[in-house]
Amino acid sequence: KTYFDCIPCFLRQAIDVARHVSDDLTMHEHVIREVLKYLHEMDLHKTPPEMGQKIHRLIRELTGNEDPYAEAKKQSNIMALDLLPRLSAQVEQSDDPLDMAVRFAIAGNILDFGALRNVSKEILLDTIDQAAELPIDGDVDTFRDAVDSATRILYLTDNAGEIVFDRLLIEQIGPGKITVAVKGSPTINDATMHDAEAAGLTDLVDVIDNGSDVPGTLLDECSDEFKQRFDEADLVIAKGQGNYETLSEVDKDIFFILKIKCPVIAAHIGCELWSMVLKRSSR
Repeated sequence: KTYFDCIPCFLRQAIDVARHVSDDLTMHEHVIREVLKYLHEMDLHKTPPEMGQKIHRLIRELTGNEDPYAEAKKQSNIMALDLLPRLSAQVEQSDDPLDMAVRFAIAGNILDFGALRNVSKEILLDTIDQAAELPIDGDVDTFRDAVDSATRILYLTDNAGEIVFDRLLIEQIGPGKITVAVKGSPTINDATMHDAEAAGLTDLVDVIDNGSDVPGTLLDECSDEFKQRFDEADLVIAKGQGNYETLSEVDKDIFFILKIKCPVIAAHIGCELWSMVLKRSSR
């Protein structure tokens, strides 16, 4: 559900989006006031991504910009692609390539403009360096057994730029049995088909969109094709906080891969803020 702590985060996102679109302070004030009206009436029993969907739809309507983070997403993809050769070499030279690929996939989840205002190249590099050393809250060997035995894996992406890091993990698992899903249309800096193409994923695996603009995965809002792929998959890999918030209670074998950037989610999972998480669904 949505907690009281989520409310200032939603408002901060609204301010950030308005500033991405324009320097017009009058427009900023209009966006803030309209979002405050919505926050006053919102249903706290809904998940944060459900609330986020409605808030960001409202902001896109108010600003007249269908993809406020378009340039930021482009720069995230470029930044990640510049790092890809180095990271690929580190994975291949590692004593445990799958473990290292999981670590880099988690590190890429720092590129989250819903949780963070901005992620510089310096922050990204620091996160990558830390990922190679920090403990993972989860069991990589259990994950290894699950992906080895699975024949149809659905990989749910999160953010632009981050999906470049996902390539490393997909290559280690085996692209032939993986379908990748991106968002159906822009929401915050979540990856869409355009970003999958920019990251080279469409040349590697079958990529579909989920037909939705929720910054997570609400199955009732997804396309029939996506729901069929979800039902047919014997394993789902779900990246990021939004997918955890929307799918953690779904009756499916799911591994959640994420960097904890929110104290509410940290408390729910039972780990520290900024932890690297590889969590299997209790379902």
